[in-house]
Amino acid sequence: MTYIIAEPCIGVKDRGCVDVCPVDCIYEGEDQLYIHPDECIDCGACEPECPVTAIFAEEDTPDQFKAYIEKNKKFFEEGAERQVAKGRAG
Repeated sequence: MTYIIAEPCIGVKDRGCVDVCPVDCIYEGEDQLYIHPDECIDCGACEPECPVTAIFAEEDTPDQFKAYIEKNKKFFEEGAERQVAKGRAG
């Protein structure tokens, strides 16, 4: 099981999820945050911290956000170096 970040994060990027992630697997994208599928330990700590309900376990992703499963995967497949997101403080 991998967690993904969906559409409600776009333009928000609250970063509460980054503050609680024990393995720093959340990365900064231009429009939203992304969870690295190979680094996530599936602890679920991030999910309740999201104020816009944008984080879902992959298999629990609502139908209207299913395309974000692939968007999250592709973000890391492009081969570009990615920046781990900083938390709210910084």
